[in-house]
Amino acid sequence: MSASVASCYLGFDFSTQQLKVVAVDELLNVIHQNHVHFDSELPEFRTKDGAHIHSDQLTVTSPVMMWVKALDIILEKMKKDGFDFSSVKALSGCGQQHGSVYWKKGACQVFESLDPGKPLHEHLQGVFTVPDSPIWMDSSTTDQCQKLELAMGGAQKLSDITGSRAYERFTGNQIAKIYKTYPDEYKKTERISLVSSFAASLFLGKYAKIDYSDGSGMNLMDIFRKQWALPCLGLTAPELKDKLGIPVPSAAVQGPISPYYVSRYGFSSNCKVVSFTGDNPGSLAGMRLQEGDIAVSLGTSDTVFLWIKEPKPANEGHIFCNPVDCQAYMALICFKNGSLTRQRVRNECAGGSWDAFSEALCCTPMGNNGNIGIHFDVMEITPSAIGVYRFNKENEKVNRFSDETEIRALVEGQFMAKRLHAEKLGYKIIPGTRVLATGGASSNNDVLQVLSDVFCAPVYTIDTTNSACLGCAFRAKHGIVAETGVSFAEAVRHAQEPKLVAIPSPGAEKIFEPLLKRYAELEKKLFENSVSERKEETGAK
Repeated sequence: MSASVASCYLGFDFSTQQLKVVAVDELLNVIHQNHVHFDSELPEFRTKDGAHIHSDQLTVTSPVMMWVKALDIILEKMKKDGFDFSSVKALSGCGQQHGSVYWKKGACQVFESLDPGKPLHEHLQGVFTVPDSPIWMDSSTTDQCQKLELAMGGAQKLSDITGSRAYERFTGNQIAKIYKTYPDEYKKTERISLVSSFAASLFLGKYAKIDYSDGSGMNLMDIFRKQWALPCLGLTAPELKDKLGIPVPSAAVQGPISPYYVSRYGFSSNCKVVSFTGDNPGSLAGMRLQEGDIAVSLGTSDTVFLWIKEPKPANEGHIFCNPVDCQAYMALICFKNGSLTRQRVRNECAGGSWDAFSEALCCTPMGNNGNIGIHFDVMEITPSAIGVYRFNKENEKVNRFSDETEIRALVEGQFMAKRLHAEKLGYKIIPGTRVLATGGASSNNDVLQVLSDVFCAPVYTIDTTNSACLGCAFRAKHGIVAETGVSFAEAVRHAQEPKLVAIPSPGAEKIFEPLLKRYAELEKKLFENSVSERKEETGAK
């Protein structure tokens, strides 16, 4: 962007491997994009894919100063490109969920004396008690998770309050480990931020508050009362409530941009900083989900995003506060067996051809003559089970299907699993429900037709390139009008609409209603058998 525009909005994404930015104008057209790749552009931090994997292979961290320096670099890139910072009315952003940043006592005072003649990273040297932040890839807190669940009365009781059972990567458990492992550093810590609120703090020139949506991914927040769950705080570390601050709505304006950016880059002093959130909530905003919608991302892992009004926390999946509607919630479910499983079946049953794969879907009937397939090539997350299983219409196990039947069994089985587990978390198909499909397989209309039939809802495709970034630019625009009662949907009404690609085939509901019940029963038995086998193996050891 070299020419000035009347006004625009910025969305930043502090993701695992890079820092990205998108600028949109008042009509939500993208007018500028930029990025900084951590490994290649900041080699001095010696990261691989943006992280440090420690010797135990469980502990995974990222250098905080790498993120600070990346912000300096991306703003300089924008300046070099002629970006008009004075036109920015508001900015927001997101960060990789579950990462945490630890500010040293007195760190906030550094923000009060920033010299605009120097890059930000030179000012912030030495202000973090923990220089490497634990991030979402870390799985070293099993002990902390077990203790938290036990003290709270079990995994379901914890989930009923915080929206999720205890997970190793969740911030509360990471804080508990920091307190145990580095008690002196914890004691010297004045404020604990998420990656999102840390990034917002850099723009504000003071500690930003954690927003409801990202805060609900910590095992520390009561997602229904939208405040910290005091029993969870007490079980995690001392004085934690003061170190976390008070959470705020995701659409809240947290203040004007720091004078440092006004002087150094030419931002308007009226530019507002809207709460930053997590990258998954940011993507929900970027995909413009509405009440009743479901987004299905078909990638290496398949991910389901849900907009729900009446959540039912469970021992699987996650319930977060909705980033664009304080009265609603979002759910997220991840399935490990995604595109790699589809590719394996394509190679074995369709000669490696997606065209032949699609042709097989078209020549087999909806419902697959009652045949059901469950394909878990690797240990699945939802549910925890592994193996490939085939059942005929009498629920009898069979060793092999024909190639065409195998392909349809795979696709129908994957989508029935997504609908089943979405409904367990409170998802309901309502009039107007849309399924938004993204990811590699969303380019295959025959696969999407099966998705539409299984969910008995129309399927739309949407370009989600930089969706988290784009969503935060949308959220920035919404944030400055949210207090007046303007909804997110109204604020982003000019954004490009998704494209309708499939509608349910006649009779789909009649076929899949009984098939879904059968699938649920079969999957439940597999899960129970898997649990029994693991208990026997543990006992044998």
